Amino acid sequence: MIQAKGFAALSPKTPIQPFAFERREPKDHDVVFDIKFCGICHSDIHQARDEWGGSIFPMVPGHEITGVVTKIGAKVKNFKVGDPVGVGCLIDSCRHCAHCEKDLEQYCLEGPTYTYNAYERDKSAIAQGGYSNVMVCDENYVLSIPKTLPLDKAAPLLCAGITLYSPLMHWKAGPGKKVAIMGLGGLGHMGVKIARALGADVTVLSHSEGKREDALKLGAHNFVCTKDEAVFKKYANSFDLIINTVSADIPMAPYFGLIKLDGAMVTVGIPEKPVMVHPFSLIGMRRSYAGSGIGSVKETQEMLDFCAKHGITSDIEVIAPKQINEAFERVTKSDVRYRFVIDMAQL
Repeated sequence: MIQAKGFAALSPKTPIQPFAFERREPKDHDVVFDIKFCGICHSDIHQARDEWGGSIFPMVPGHEITGVVTKIGAKVKNFKVGDPVGVGCLIDSCRHCAHCEKDLEQYCLEGPTYTYNAYERDKSAIAQGGYSNVMVCDENYVLSIPKTLPLDKAAPLLCAGITLYSPLMHWKAGPGKKVAIMGLGGLGHMGVKIARALGADVTVLSHSEGKREDALKLGAHNFVCTKDEAVFKKYANSFDLIINTVSADIPMAPYFGLIKLDGAMVTVGIPEKPVMVHPFSLIGMRRSYAGSGIGSVKETQEMLDFCAKHGITSDIEVIAPKQINEAFERVTKSDVRYRFVIDMAQL
């Protein structure tokens, strides 16, 4: 076994703290890499605090992981020692269902194996995430980080980046399309950058007027402060696509009114409580309300290559592991521009 060290939640009520554990010995198709950086996703907080229910403890969070390969299994073909690599939200899936066979393993019909807060395919070992110093993962779920992307700024692309790239591509954001990004946080700021690079007309919808300057600097063509209720009338029927990154509980009906005929709202933010939607909000303009979950390994690699081509990275604040609990509190207060990334070398 490989001795690992990291930071873990031992229960929903305890702070993140130092934790020693074991990684498996690498098998023929496994890649071993030293973790250099790991982003902090809001979902790490939800799961560490068991806010969605069903959390498994002890829990080493983290699914925005980048590092450098130190060892490979005998049959690994796509990686070598010294390669910059990453692991996102998935480390395995059934590999044989209809969705896995179509490179949609994030929707595996038997359930994907998430990077942490999950049992591995043997149903006994607990998967542990990237708030740690070393990772072992099957090469089929390891990403190649383009050398032009710094490992610290690339880490959040493995969740925040793909979570926005996937729906923007699926709903065909691009030239001639008016796209609105709801919320300008860790997810939203990536949506602005990617939608702009795709050639869409990009608007940020935010309750905070203080985000206006940042939104425009990030590449948005327009900013709408939704604190003023008059804007919902002004911008009625304006957008082909709205990506909702907000995880707070907010009334949705006014936002549906901003969508054009045959347009869609896609939610990627996950609030604690169910969202109430009245059909009248959708029926009148044949609008769609949909969801999107991360992306496949293949699509995540496409996203990384796209970001390298367009010079897109996440705006980050690098912290030491001892600052994780402070960072959790700041994330819940939206006090970060726009993603915390843990420097695991300081472990």
